[in-house]
Amino acid sequence: MHKSGFVTIIGRPNVGKSTLTNHIMGEKLSIVSNKPQTTRNNIQTILNGEDYQIVFVDTPGMHKPRHKLGEYMVKVAKDSIRDVDLILFLTTPEGEVGKGDAFILEQLREYDVPVFLVLNKIDEVTEERIANTLINYSKHFNFKEIIPISALKGKNTERLIDLMINHMPEGPKYYPEDMITDVQEKFIVSEIIREKALRTLSEEVPHGIAVDIILMKKNDNGVYNIEVDMLCEKDSHKGIIIGKEGKTLKRINDYAKADIEKFLQSKVNLKIWVKVRKEWRDNPLFLKELGYKIKK
Repeated sequence: MHKSGFVTIIGRPNVGKSTLTNHIMGEKLSIVSNKPQTTRNNIQTILNGEDYQIVFVDTPGMHKPRHKLGEYMVKVAKDSIRDVDLILFLTTPEGEVGKGDAFILEQLREYDVPVFLVLNKIDEVTEERIANTLINYSKHFNFKEIIPISALKGKNTERLIDLMINHMPEGPKYYPEDMITDVQEKFIVSEIIREKALRTLSEEVPHGIAVDIILMKKNDNGVYNIEVDMLCEKDSHKGIIIGKEGKTLKRINDYAKADIEKFLQSKVNLKIWVKVRKEWRDNPLFLKELGYKIKK
């Protein structure tokens, strides 16, 4: 019997959704940053086994939107709940159920889909705090399964996979076995570059960055030539991104190039230009150009 199904990962920003996906897949497919709300599009990754196939839908964190891009991210998160076989509700050991998690759980009550409570980052707190969190969350929502994990260190992640397989219905392989994601290489490359920018830059440039790949072509020697516009919202941000004598931009370029070469398994020539596009996050037409399905 072959099992297959779709799993969506829901949770507040920065609880480790992308880290969990990346650990399970063993590939850097979804952007990981210490800044919240970094996943802007839902990424489908496919986990294949001899008798199962699980398709993961990674979503932006649910939060109160402050601009058109934020509205889009919340819509993607809500839409990902529909037509899935299982929801992983990811949170961290906070002890009490906070307002953000209570808001998400209240919305999950509307869906007739089993929900796992996945308590992440257990390596960072005491056992007493973990126990209190599990007790309080269990009182708040009727979870199908409860499992504490550390996505970063891989603790209990194999157990989580086993539980997911047990809850998958009988079904076909939706994707070829050698396929690990349905997202185009171009998008993943842009996410790698954006991640390196987020990791390198200061808090002065929080989320006002977009990456627009204007050229991605493999030459006859098997080398990828990639040219990128890195967009920011203010002239002052442009200076921060470039840095003194261009050193900050060079660091972003070098870090991104290393990961892109690993992902594409090929040599890469990467060129990044920094351009100012004021208030791009509130421009529906431009957001659409970047691949976000924004309604005017």
